[in-house]
Amino acid sequence: MQKIKDERLLLKNLQNLRIAYILQTLGIIGILGYDLITKGIDGMRENPLWFVFILTTVVSTFLSMNISVEYESQKRSPKKGFLISLVVLTLISTIIGILTSLSEGFTAINGVLIAGIIFICGIVPISYLYYLRKKRIDDHTD
Repeated sequence: MQKIKDERLLLKNLQNLRIAYILQTLGIIGILGYDLITKGIDGMRENPLWFVFILTTVVSTFLSMNISVEYESQKRSPKKGFLISLVVLTLISTIIGILTSLSEGFTAINGVLIAGIIFICGIVPISYLYYLRKKRIDDHTD
């Protein structure tokens, strides 16, 4: 196979891949929806397509972050953005943890555990965005 060098054909190829990805995702959602209706939420999560769907969504989101950082028109301070995001994430996870621990059927340990999980899941993309912004600034100053 030869590498495509014509930008017009390259763009068309990327559009074709995008359409295929959308159709594939709709198919996975359809199958998972059918499992949800027939087997319930637990049956849907037991389907291996659930893991594929979650994995491709996470990878797609992280790849989109790279493009979003490159598209930013103004150069943002990576530290300032990181600190603001960290404060917001801490507030959100704390509020959810408190509300969970006050809910009937949950203990304070459950609230702390859920808040910790939300914080850890949030710190990963925040750190990645910080890395991308810092790398972009370092690349433009060289």
